[in-house]
Amino acid sequence: MTSKAPHVGATAMAAPSLALGMIGNCTISALVDARACIVWSCMPRFDGDPVFNALVQPGPDGSRFAIELEDFARSEQWYEPNTAVLRTHLTDAHGNCLEVTDFCPRFFARSRAFRPVMLVRRVRPVRGAPRIRVLVQPRYDWGMAQPTLTRGSNHIRYVGGDFTLRLNTDAPVAYVLSGEPFVAGREYNFLLGADETLSGGIGDTARHYEQETVSYWKHWTQRLHLPLQWQEAVIRSAITLKMSLFEDTGAIVAAMTTSIPESAHSGRNWDYRYCWLRDAFFVVRALNSLSEVGTMEDYLRWLGNIVAKTGSGHIQPLYGIGLEHELPESVLPHLAGYRGMGPVRVGNQAAEHFQHDVYGNIVLGAAQSFHDRRLLHPAGAAEFERLERVGELAVQVYGKPDAGMWELRTRARIHTSSALMSWAACDRLAKIARALQLPERAHYWQQHAQRMHGEILERSWHAKRQVFAESFGGSELDASVLLMAEVGLIHPTDPRFVSTLDAMEHTLCDGPFMRRYEAADDFGKPETAFNICTFWRIDALARTGRREQAQEIFEAMLAVRNPLGLLSEDTHAATGEMWGNFPQTYSMVGIINAAMRLSAPWDSVI
Repeated sequence: MTSKAPHVGATAMAAPSLALGMIGNCTISALVDARACIVWSCMPRFDGDPVFNALVQPGPDGSRFAIELEDFARSEQWYEPNTAVLRTHLTDAHGNCLEVTDFCPRFFARSRAFRPVMLVRRVRPVRGAPRIRVLVQPRYDWGMAQPTLTRGSNHIRYVGGDFTLRLNTDAPVAYVLSGEPFVAGREYNFLLGADETLSGGIGDTARHYEQETVSYWKHWTQRLHLPLQWQEAVIRSAITLKMSLFEDTGAIVAAMTTSIPESAHSGRNWDYRYCWLRDAFFVVRALNSLSEVGTMEDYLRWLGNIVAKTGSGHIQPLYGIGLEHELPESVLPHLAGYRGMGPVRVGNQAAEHFQHDVYGNIVLGAAQSFHDRRLLHPAGAAEFERLERVGELAVQVYGKPDAGMWELRTRARIHTSSALMSWAACDRLAKIARALQLPERAHYWQQHAQRMHGEILERSWHAKRQVFAESFGGSELDASVLLMAEVGLIHPTDPRFVSTLDAMEHTLCDGPFMRRYEAADDFGKPETAFNICTFWRIDALARTGRREQAQEIFEAMLAVRNPLGLLSEDTHAATGEMWGNFPQTYSMVGIINAAMRLSAPWDSVI
């Protein structure tokens, strides 16, 4: 039987917000709101078509996968501890309660990772006889195409031009198709994914997938090297970062969403579903600090292909997760945008930029692989030879104007942060050469590093303001300069660094929160604080001996996470509201780094 998908309006739809949980399996992900509605999920991979797009298309025209409880009164939501399995309790006005369990299967089977394109939703009554409505409303082609439906006794196929989804379920198919409410008197299971039949029973398969997925994440978490304090926050951040890995290629996406504005009605709406080499380096380093080096090995596969593909030529700041180098940016006017705040963009013009810090980020991201003996594939002479080509590019671009790490679209300068990363590339290559017992190469790279070191400190220093400025010969403040201490260019107690930090606190900070820079950009002056900058401030304060203040700011950042412990890109200093794409890997990295920096040592309690 074939029919067109009916238009079924969801009842009492909540306004879009970032009070969302993320589920995923390193192939796909989904965002689930507090009422167990999937409002965002791209398939068949992170940068694919958002088959559920209600996050950026509010109202009845948005596509969603909802489990609606009649006479809804309240909800509770939490992650199964130490996993990426999300549970939601929905309670109605009469006390009836329903549990919805959401996850994407991930575990090892037949000597390989099993991570299918599949969302699993398990529904069971907890108390009484809850009455539910199931609304499965995928759309294709960015919401412009409704699928054609075919049905079987226990499945529904959502057929599109290029993609077909199959829902296997032991719930009444007739009720799912019509959106008719029914009493959930027993457990029901929904497995939505590729157009394939299941080898086992629907309920048995769903229970098996849940058991194995819970076991995978608990064992993965068990191997983390955690700080003594803030362990739950670190675990949630680590799991979120792991889910941001596209394991097929090793790419790490910056965020799962596109076009969540950096502030209300700002037009600062960008597509972050790609791999920025800068962001990926910070993710790798944060997970390495927890002794989770597997993600680094996966990422280095992807990074090695980028270096091989570009040869000795220009390397872009970001690529598609399948190594795509062209990511043309366009606006989708038929989508209203998050909370009606368009535009919705797909693609990112920053792929065309020259951002010279990229070469340092490549070297920094790979550096540990030359020193860490735990790795399955430690880097050696061949990898060093390829990495030296990246170092030569860092030398070539050093001291030349670029768009900078904030991706300014209409202005080029010699950014201090870009020069800093050229220095870092040379410095780390010298250290790697020494580890490989290549004294001539070590000397070569050390000479470049020494030359850059003195020049950066001299040319970025603004004597009148007593600060390191955002560019050579400039006068404006930029939070990225705080990375000088983090990557080792300058000692954090150097009076010049301390005075720079003091000036930033006076100029860039709104209470605990820190903005990126003081100058206006293409859209004017930023209205919200950029979370990673706040975490850089925390790190700088701790390094300069102001640990108590650093901890106060860290606690303030933990307080503005959403109810499930996740952060987006930006925070509004006055309201504490989250803005920007979500969940933002940069921000989750900051939680890990701050906890590792500030925690009391284990030997203080054991």
